[in-house]
Amino acid sequence: MTPETVTTIGQQALWVTMLIGAPLLLSALAVGLLVGMFQAATQINEMTLSFIPKLLVLVLALVLAGPWMLSVIINYTQQLITDIPALIS
Repeated sequence: MTPETVTTIGQQALWVTMLIGAPLLLSALAVGLLVGMFQAATQINEMTLSFIPKLLVLVLALVLAGPWMLSVIINYTQQLITDIPALIS
């Protein structure tokens, strides 16, 4: 196994991690921004106000993007397992 192979596997792992985390992180970011703008406009300074909308949107995003996220993980894992013989030699 060469250093280039290890680097490629690491890059692919980071890319898959970014793909899997992006839907959840971006939806939480959007809701947090909207709730923050609402709080600034109404001058409501309640810290727990943003928790419930973020939680609901994260659950919704997980339900909608969950099957796609699972297929990305499965495809990466299958590719990694099938490449084991080539990596050993």
